[in-house]
Amino acid sequence: MKRSYIILRSAAPVAASPTVTMRGAPRAGTAPEFEIAELSEKSVKKAIREKSTVAVAPVVPMKLISPLKSKISARAAASGNIAWGVEAVGAATSPYSGEGIVAAVLDTGIDPGHPAFQGVELVRRNFTGESDNDSHGHGTHCTGTIFGRDVNGTRIGVAPGIKKALIGKVLGESGGGSDKIIQAIQWAVENGANVISMSLGIDFPGFVKALVKQGYATEHATSIALEGYRTNILLFQRLASLVAAQDMFEKTALLVAAAGNESRRPDFEIAVSPPAVSDGFISVAALGRIPNGKTCTVADFSNTGARLAGPGVDVLSAKPGGGLAVMSGTSMATPHVAGVAALWAQKLLGEGSLRSTILTDRLVGNASTKSMKKGFDPYDIGAGMVMAPQE
Repeated sequence: MKRSYIILRSAAPVAASPTVTMRGAPRAGTAPEFEIAELSEKSVKKAIREKSTVAVAPVVPMKLISPLKSKISARAAASGNIAWGVEAVGAATSPYSGEGIVAAVLDTGIDPGHPAFQGVELVRRNFTGESDNDSHGHGTHCTGTIFGRDVNGTRIGVAPGIKKALIGKVLGESGGGSDKIIQAIQWAVENGANVISMSLGIDFPGFVKALVKQGYATEHATSIALEGYRTNILLFQRLASLVAAQDMFEKTALLVAAAGNESRRPDFEIAVSPPAVSDGFISVAALGRIPNGKTCTVADFSNTGARLAGPGVDVLSAKPGGGLAVMSGTSMATPHVAGVAALWAQKLLGEGSLRSTILTDRLVGNASTKSMKKGFDPYDIGAGMVMAPQE
C-alpha cells in the first residue's frame, strides 16, 4: 500500500564549499529541496539510498497546541498598561524594538485588519486549502504577542518595531500535515525570515486512527505511526541543519516551537513534543505568575525538557475582530521567545554579527531564573525565562 512521503534532499551547493558531512547528513552551504510523493515500502528504501537524500519521512498529521482557558479578564491580565508577559521578559525597558527584523508565524493565520497590525507589511500564504481567515484566533493571538502594536493604550507586543512579517496558515479546521509545515518553513526562510515561530505538534493518536481507517490492523497502524514519529523528528532535525547552513549566505532564521501542553502536574509530566524536540529548534516551556507578585512558576500543563521558558499563563493579546483576549499555553510562551529573539537579532544586526549560532547563544545565555519560585526543577524550564537585551 502506498502512502505520502516527504523526501528532503540537499540541492547542489549554492556556493562553493569544501565542507562535506557524513553520509546522509546535510552538506554545509546547500539549500533544501523537497518532494512529496506516493511511495511503496520498496520505493521508500530506494529513495533513502539516493546520494542526495537527507531524510525520508511519511506525512503525519499535525495539530494545533490548543490553548487552555483562562479564569481572569483581559483587564486583569495587564500590568498597568502593559501585558504582564511583555514586562516579565524585560521588553518594556529594552532599547530595541525589533526594527529591521522579519518575523514568520506558522499557525492558524491572522486577522490582518486588527489594529494591532496596522503599519506592518503582512506577507500571507495559505497552505491549508481552506479560507485565508483565522477562524480559530490562535494565530492572531500569537502574532500579537510577537509584534502587535498597542491596543486601546495597552502594550501587547514584545517587538512592536517589526515592520514586515510572514504569516503562513498551516493549520485549518482539520489540522494540517508535516508536509505543509516543511513547505512553510522553506517558504519563510526563502522570504527572509529571521525568526520563525510555531505552536503546533504531531498528532500521534490521529495518525494511528487514520491508518486504521485505511485498513491497517491496530497493532500495525501503531507500529507505522511510531516509525513515522521517529523519522519526522529526524526530518525536522535535518531541515534545521540545512536552515542553519544558510548563515554563510546572510539568511539567518531561528526556529522556535512550543513544548506542548500535555503535562498535568503534580500527577504526571510529558516530555517536549515534536517538532520542538528536534535538534536545531528552540523549545519553549510556559511560566505563570503568582498573583499580586512577580515570582513565576512553571505552568502545570507545560511539557518538561524545554530549552527556554516564557510567560504562558493568562497572556493578553489580540483576538480576531478587534480587541484583546486572554489565553494560556506553551503556544502563548513561544511568541514571547520569538519576540525577544527579534530584539536580540536587531542588536546583533546593528553590530554586524547576526548569525543563528550567535543569536541562539545570546537568547539562551541571557535567560534568567531570578524570578522563579524557590524549589523549581531546572529541567522544567531549561535555561530559564527568556530576557530582552537591555543595552
